[in-house]
Amino acid sequence: MKRSFSPHKTSRRDAMKMIAAGSAAGLIGFTENPLSGVESRVKPSYATGMAPVKIRSLKAIATAPAGSNLVVVKVETTEPGLYGLGCATFTQRAEAVVTAINSYLNDFCTGKDVDRIEDLWQSAYVSSYWRNGPVLNNALSGVDEALWDIKGKRAGMPVYQLLGGKARFAVPCYTHAGGRTPEEVAASVQKFMEAGFRHIRIQMGGYGGVGTIGSQPDFKEAGFGGQNDGFMDQRGYLRSVPGMFEHVRKTCGEDVELLHDIHERVEPMDAINMIKQLEQYSPFFIEDPFSPENMEWFKQLRISTSVPIAMGELFNNINEFKMPMVNQWFDFIRVHVSQVGGITPAMKIARLGEWFNIRTAWHGPGDVSPVGHAANCHMDLAVWNFGIQEAVSFSEKLQSVFSGCPVMEKGYMSVNEVPGLGVDINEKEAAKYPIGTRSNWLIRKRDGTVIRP
Repeated sequence: MKRSFSPHKTSRRDAMKMIAAGSAAGLIGFTENPLSGVESRVKPSYATGMAPVKIRSLKAIATAPAGSNLVVVKVETTEPGLYGLGCATFTQRAEAVVTAINSYLNDFCTGKDVDRIEDLWQSAYVSSYWRNGPVLNNALSGVDEALWDIKGKRAGMPVYQLLGGKARFAVPCYTHAGGRTPEEVAASVQKFMEAGFRHIRIQMGGYGGVGTIGSQPDFKEAGFGGQNDGFMDQRGYLRSVPGMFEHVRKTCGEDVELLHDIHERVEPMDAINMIKQLEQYSPFFIEDPFSPENMEWFKQLRISTSVPIAMGELFNNINEFKMPMVNQWFDFIRVHVSQVGGITPAMKIARLGEWFNIRTAWHGPGDVSPVGHAANCHMDLAVWNFGIQEAVSFSEKLQSVFSGCPVMEKGYMSVNEVPGLGVDINEKEAAKYPIGTRSNWLIRKRDGTVIRP
């Protein structure tokens, strides 16, 4: 009797025969053709990595096309034509930063792998033994941002892609509205609202009302202090700010977000009392109520008011952010990115802030180079806990030195969609605008006492 065969039924003996036959065939095939199956074992292109590239040299490029001292680091590599740029601007002590870059970091960094950004940052940070202050941090920032610029160019991607990709289509910004009176401030706010800004910082005169509030101070008449030292009428300033907010709100409505910067220029309890008065006008945030020496006052501020607070512009070390953020003493991370050492530490601060619902608000004044503004914008695009960015405008002179500056449109900032940070520098043009060493931040009380920051 014949046994019928079913393709769906295979005996154990038949299965073992088939396996043995397949194994033998595979072995014969391997011994007969050594190249058989090599294609399946070759690494795909994305897994092969890139050839190592070393730092050939680095230098500081100092320039002041718009008046403020700007310092940029150029890192040149062993790959012909490949270089990166980073912002190292400490405008008040620019020459010191230039020396730190050219005389110390150039020798320290030469020969190191451009891809090892974290290792280079950590090793450079401790290479002077004592922890860095603003001079060395800004110098290190220039190298750090330049290496991120290089990494983006090597990867063929904008830096924000290396940080996780876009979390928003563009970066909302706040701009600055000022005037000598509340009416002038309101008119300035309306002008910026028409231009598309939804967030506007309002100030009457300079920070603390300098140049607008108060008469000739007694220290000037006594011949005390420097000829160019400024005067702040602290009581007059404290009285003026609530009135300014009231007028702007009545004139410009509730839709615009209003910000204000105290700039650490009044006593802590005075700042607390003034901020309490501003609650009814719903500020987006009040910036820098206390100097870094008065951080413990934040406990009292938190108990006293619910107004959002931005802080950190004067911090040097990233560890200064740790406990205030853990304690949720402020709502916005007000970081001057080059001051803390560049993109690498700034991203760590931002990531820590996400755990405590604290948003970013990178410092972006006119004395940050276009390279630095681009670095700010790339991080703004990538971090989830973004809050707001300080707007910037670039003069024709500045754009003659720096090509590829970030673009402002209807209250939003955007970067070039090119590999790296997207900003380049014309060194010949930069050389036409030498930097200086004079800077004056001295503000005094009526009797001549110096006011911090």
